Amino acid sequence: MDKISNVLNFLESLSIPYTLFRHPSLPTIDIAMEYWKEITGTHCKNIFLRNHKGDKHYLVIFECHHELNIHDLEKRLREGKLSFASPQRLEANLGLSPGSVSPFGLVNDTEHKVKVFIDINLLASEYLSFHPNDNTATLLIKTDDFKNFLKICKNECHFQELY
Repeated sequence: MDKISNVLNFLESLSIPYTLFRHPSLPTIDIAMEYWKEITGTHCKNIFLRNHKGDKHYLVIFECHHELNIHDLEKRLREGKLSFASPQRLEANLGLSPGSVSPFGLVNDTEHKVKVFIDINLLASEYLSFHPNDNTATLLIKTDDFKNFLKICKNECHFQELY
């Protein structure tokens, strides 16, 4: 089963509604904005980080137009020195490849090792959009349904101001 189908089947098994939009691979936000014009909701950026020792991993989710300063983020998250995780760590922990980082990768984190930090400002949006583990599609989901998805995944999640 492909990555997108895996996410859709997971959501359907939980009766979580969504809308799926297919498009070409979208490697950057600037390119994605051309395809997201008709999609209402807040488009999110997701980054996958590791701590200095490499024994902890983090998924950080925020509105796509914001840039995060990693040193500011270290202070806000209080998790020590952070750096971007390698493609190998991304694959091992979330079953994803670079360019397709998504909270829906949590379905692959059966040991719940990845800690999730979500910008609290996203909670003001009715809908959020993410890649469904592949950047050739965008999935639109109600924010409340997304919060339910996170609870079901059972990863440690923190909603806080990230910028």
